[in-house]
Amino acid sequence: MTTVIGRYHALVEAGELRPDTDQAAAAERLNILQAELEAAPPRGSTLWKMLRKAPEPPRGLYMWGGVGRGKSMLMDLFFDTVQVNRKRRAHFHEFMIEVHARLAEARKSESGDPIPPVVAALAEEARLLCFDEMVVNNMADAAIMSRLFTGLLAARVTVVTTSNRPPDDLYKDGLNRQLFLPFIALIKDRLDVMGLNGPVDYRRDRLGDATLWHVPNGPEATKALSAAFFRLTDYPPEDRANVPTEELPVQGGRSLHVPKSLKGVAVFSFKRLCAQARGATDYLAIARRYHAIIIVGIPVLGPENRNEAARFVTLIDALYEYKVKLLASADAEPARLYPTGDGAFEFERTVSRLMEMQSDAYLALGHGEK
Repeated sequence: MTTVIGRYHALVEAGELRPDTDQAAAAERLNILQAELEAAPPRGSTLWKMLRKAPEPPRGLYMWGGVGRGKSMLMDLFFDTVQVNRKRRAHFHEFMIEVHARLAEARKSESGDPIPPVVAALAEEARLLCFDEMVVNNMADAAIMSRLFTGLLAARVTVVTTSNRPPDDLYKDGLNRQLFLPFIALIKDRLDVMGLNGPVDYRRDRLGDATLWHVPNGPEATKALSAAFFRLTDYPPEDRANVPTEELPVQGGRSLHVPKSLKGVAVFSFKRLCAQARGATDYLAIARRYHAIIIVGIPVLGPENRNEAARFVTLIDALYEYKVKLLASADAEPARLYPTGDGAFEFERTVSRLMEMQSDAYLALGHGEK
């Protein structure tokens, strides 16, 4: 039988991972959870029907730690290995967008509280929910999370999640945070909390001393950024002709086509992001979803393409706010990207941010850290 701990040790022995006591402890805990989930009889089976009462669901896990410490890798290893019916893995931000959409539909068809029917539907679809990058940045999510997850756990759903922050720091300094505090208490009471803060930042390690801002645009820059993408995502060479695309949900029922998307890294052209009619909502969706983005084809900016420049400023503000790592190719260095003309003075703040985003201090920050 394939186990989480067996696969983890194989990666260490192959040299793909370095020995890390925090990772090993989390792998052991996930291995126990795998065994508990697989031992439970499937719902509706003969053995399940023979039980006088359904067995207690396995206790979930909240893994938190700095960027690049292997949290998502371990959760993916667990999710791919555990043999259970009705399991689901989702990026936390996308899950909450879906929840709000379901609540809106429930309000149309139900006269009462919309949360119970949404919880019931989610629990029917999955008895194991795995979330990547739990972070809470808006009051709409914070206000419902306690009741939503209390309902899911009461419905016997096991939750495994990763986050850059310990539970007590979620939604820190957020508006009406008192509404969110019961959710923190719920996490600490019903899930095991484990920190992963080992010595190796794999994400930063994969970048090495790579150049983040390539000048000028052209084949050499494209080749370098392509190599960086595959280092960040650890994508097998034999599959590189078939990198996945993604349709990123945006508030308002729209979606944004992402030409390349893998393991939290996305690739865009400047034209796709800034030459089309886009706004802060689009850019915030990108910043929340991806821990690193690659932008190719950034031109020199000026009064003649001021609309594109204004969108680029809004984009960089969103990426900076969520501490997204930026790699890019451009026709000029940041300081010469908007050299003269009306708007050059206002662009100086963006230049400052672009420079800071290449610093070691910025790169060491976790995705979403404030």
